[in-house]
Amino acid sequence: MALQRLCGPPESWDWRSPLNGGNISPSLSFSPYNTELAVTAGWQPAKFLQHIEEGVEGVKIEPWHGTTTLAFKFEHGVIVAVDSRASAGSYIATLRCNKVIEINPYLLGTMSGCAADCQYWQRQLAKECRLYQLRNNSRISVSAASKLLTNMMLQYRGTGLSMGSMICGWDKQGPGLYYVDENGTRLSGNIFSTGSGNSYAYGVLDSGYRYDLSPEEAYDLGRRAISYATHRDAYSGGVVNMYHMKEDGWIKVGQFDVSDLLYKYTEEKKQ
Repeated sequence: MALQRLCGPPESWDWRSPLNGGNISPSLSFSPYNTELAVTAGWQPAKFLQHIEEGVEGVKIEPWHGTTTLAFKFEHGVIVAVDSRASAGSYIATLRCNKVIEINPYLLGTMSGCAADCQYWQRQLAKECRLYQLRNNSRISVSAASKLLTNMMLQYRGTGLSMGSMICGWDKQGPGLYYVDENGTRLSGNIFSTGSGNSYAYGVLDSGYRYDLSPEEAYDLGRRAISYATHRDAYSGGVVNMYHMKEDGWIKVGQFDVSDLLYKYTEEKKQ
């Protein structure tokens, strides 16, 4: 059955059966999976989303997002670790989504929230960073790169973007780590974790983090945090993609299956 397009502001929608003068088929239940919502010309997207969030005649659309990403600074650089499960509501879309955006050889960004928003805006950031390098014949700092992304978000604040990103890199000031979200929030810190599994990841990080970790200890901490988060959070899973930001650029440490890691950690506890 072809899906009907709903036009006009939400208060104008008629939820009755077409037999009684309505504009929605009686066999279609209203949900984000089987009804197409169109924002018509002249209708403000932010106001449209506000109506959706408040609910129209008892019907409410609430997007679901799930992921677990983390990054932390330590003596030898920045560790970035992410899971790879991409979900669309309760449906697992893919188990092999790389949630790390390779902005340039000295900058990395992570994805949580809406994958399309994260990918688009961080690619825009990559373009701006490259233009800065061409104009000034020097690399952009991590702080300036995160500020550029923040300014992009502030221009579209309240329009329904969904993005929680960490910008990690190395510049003349050393390793840098910033958190940026769709509201224009920008924070600098040593440890950040985002996504639906972040509370579980923080529990592991807080218990094992030290600034003087060796690279191998840091890799193990990142793997453990993501693995245990995927075990507890239904919307996280797949593999752990891990990167290490060093003075001479980032390297990809590897890709580790979370099921294998959890079995390994369980066996370690028995010994």
